[in-house]
Amino acid sequence: MSRNVFIKGTGSYAPEKVIPNTYFDRVGSNDKWIYNTLGIKERRIVEDETTSDLAAKAGLEAIKDAGLEVKDIDMIVVATTTPDRQAPSCACFVQEKLESYQAVAFDVAAVCSGALFTISVAHEFIKTGRYNNVLVIGADTFSTITDWERRDSVFFGDGAGAMVLSYTEEDKGFIDFDLHSDGRGKEHFTIPSGGSENPATKKSVKNKEHYFQMNGKEVYNTATKVVPESINAILKRNSIEVDQLAYMIPHQPSIGILKSIAKQIGLPFEKVTTNMDKYANTSGATIPLVFDETHKAGKFSEGDYLLFAAVGAGWTWGTALYKW
Repeated sequence: MSRNVFIKGTGSYAPEKVIPNTYFDRVGSNDKWIYNTLGIKERRIVEDETTSDLAAKAGLEAIKDAGLEVKDIDMIVVATTTPDRQAPSCACFVQEKLESYQAVAFDVAAVCSGALFTISVAHEFIKTGRYNNVLVIGADTFSTITDWERRDSVFFGDGAGAMVLSYTEEDKGFIDFDLHSDGRGKEHFTIPSGGSENPATKKSVKNKEHYFQMNGKEVYNTATKVVPESINAILKRNSIEVDQLAYMIPHQPSIGILKSIAKQIGLPFEKVTTNMDKYANTSGATIPLVFDETHKAGKFSEGDYLLFAAVGAGWTWGTALYKW
């Protein structure tokens, strides 16, 4: 029996509080530049919610969409850079909130590539027959690690997206993954303090070293180089042409990065799914969040080839092919 791995259900959740681009006039930015350069109009920000709150709500929606119950979930894997605490894992918080005590739960840390890496982990557990239903969640509250006095505070928002992955004998599901990492890029997007290298001190808090720091130019240059390379590699390996792709479901770094990637691989931009205008960059949540919205809008047809793509801090990056 062939155990193909497919997406059985999806869900998403974003906080109610909206921060429009006009808010950033105070740090020297403006709505026109943010929208034209990044594709962002507004973002959602948590008030009295944690990352696991967002994750649990998205996860429960995905379980219901899959036609399953919480007790049917064998594993919960959460991709996040902003867990509720350093320990235990955010996934354990989610497990408790869902009362899914039969499920093993753990986190994956790959920042903006987190959801894609998490999906690949779940895929292997299902493909081998170890588990049948795995809940994968991407959730981040970057507002909690953002210095709102800096111009780069415009980039991120909070949100969560979830998928239930299950097995099928039908000719559908994930075809291949192409994943990469390069630790030499670690300084270009980082949170300098709070770990064992630089534990929290009064000085680190005063110097705002617990907020993210980003080299925007390096992020752009790296993303527009490595992602097209990964796309071309996975398509060639599977004998699929770019024009056979129905949609690309990417991480949402900026509209400029996505347009550059699409142009390089020869993919019409109308085939690139985006929602950063509403949510900004929700880091690990981006792929499952935009996938949930696109799926529920009825845009996928049986037999469609879908391409997942992401790049994140580390560096981490990769792609995946899927047959709907």
